[in-house]
Amino acid sequence: MNINIYYGGRGIIDDPTLFVINKMQEILEELRVNVTRYNLYECKNTIPMLPQTLKDADGIILATTVEWYGIGGYMQQFLDACWLFGDKERIADIYMCPVVMSTTYGEREAKLNLSTAWEILGGLPCSGICGYIENTVMLEMNDQYVKIIEKKAENMYRSINQHMACFPASNQAVKQKVAVPKSTNLTPQETEQLSQYVSDDGYVQRQKKDIQELTSLFRNMLSEEEGDNEEEYLSSIKKAFRPRAGMRADFAIAIGEKRKKLILSVNGTRLECCYGAAERPDVEMQLEKAAMEDIVNGRMTFQRAFMSGVMKAKGDFGVLRTLDELFVFEEN
Repeated sequence: MNINIYYGGRGIIDDPTLFVINKMQEILEELRVNVTRYNLYECKNTIPMLPQTLKDADGIILATTVEWYGIGGYMQQFLDACWLFGDKERIADIYMCPVVMSTTYGEREAKLNLSTAWEILGGLPCSGICGYIENTVMLEMNDQYVKIIEKKAENMYRSINQHMACFPASNQAVKQKVAVPKSTNLTPQETEQLSQYVSDDGYVQRQKKDIQELTSLFRNMLSEEEGDNEEEYLSSIKKAFRPRAGMRADFAIAIGEKRKKLILSVNGTRLECCYGAAERPDVEMQLEKAAMEDIVNGRMTFQRAFMSGVMKAKGDFGVLRTLDELFVFEEN
């Protein structure tokens, strides 16, 4: 016998649902049941693939925690995936035991929602567990509560082992008549492949990269039409300049989406700053516009921006350290 546990909570230490499913798993394994647990918070990118894990299951436990309202996003995503990608003929033979522990109001409604969802999918519901637990220690130290959990696990095992029948539910009749999902004109193999693309992190990242490149392209086209503000920050930098005798250095700063770099050329008491290109600057830096705003407004220094990773730099780091001595911005 194979039973899968799908846990939809956040995995925090004092989650009472974790204690319940740990105890149920312990009892089921004593009965020589193969138990596999799926923590949905660890499977964020593969939730659309999880309905495939139902193929070898004789029963499942849907466990979640009500922390403020409802069954939570992870569990809802899993149920959506079962509706979209699950094998309904296989689900029809699977028993489901709902487990809902609550630290606020709503555990009974959440348990009912899980049972109703599974019936609409065509599955077989078992008697579940729900309760309001203010403190997990109270649950662990109460022998009567532990006995209830053990009894529910044994009842689930008995229902699956004896293939107990369930009365027909109106939810299934509604599904057959009006709650039919829209056809996607895809074969089961194509639907499964689609779910694999959704859960393939590499594929998703490539799509994001393509979108970023297109976004950058259109942003550059827009910038070419509007033009960069080539006076921005110049007055603040000139005001913050503190001359240093014998100091010679060239700095090139790439700011956000600006096409031209901010060039700072220091020669003793002279400062030249403009937007353009430097042939061989001593230090090249790159940072976002928000970080530059923080620097010129005195909320951050160049050195702190570099150490925190907000600013990237290459070149002579000894010269880089002099930036905060050459330009002292007052906090606004």
